[in-house]
Amino acid sequence: KAACPSQCDLFSSQNYPLYIRSVPTENELKFHYTVHTSLDVVDEKISAMGKALVDQRELYLGLLYPTEDYKVYGYVTNSKVKFVMVVDSSNTALRDNEIRSMFRKLHNSYTDIMCNPFYNPGDRIHSRAFDTMVNSMMMQVC
Repeated sequence: KAACPSQCDLFSSQNYPLYIRSVPTENELKFHYTVHTSLDVVDEKISAMGKALVDQRELYLGLLYPTEDYKVYGYVTNSKVKFVMVVDSSNTALRDNEIRSMFRKLHNSYTDIMCNPFYNPGDRIHSRAFDTMVNSMMMQVC
């Protein structure tokens, strides 16, 4: 049985939140510091990769950093939107390729939102379809 994602967040290129989801929801504030700290690591990895990142199709950043209780993973889109996922580290059954697949699902759903003519890029995401996809993705691996 794989570990369950505890937090799934999307951030704009200017690092303000576009979407935040916690399971259970009362953990949102608990992960606030962890997630914002991880944005610094994402920015460091992006600047370290430099132009190579632009040429890549795979934008998965991998494990940003582990803590005693959680592992923090990152992904960045071509438009520099950052996806951060915090996963319980007590169970090691969740493999890197499964995390990568989860980020691809998130990216595909985010792309669907961006294609909506009524969505203003940079606004917080309020979409039932996106919520449903994120919740099912988070529960699927539990």
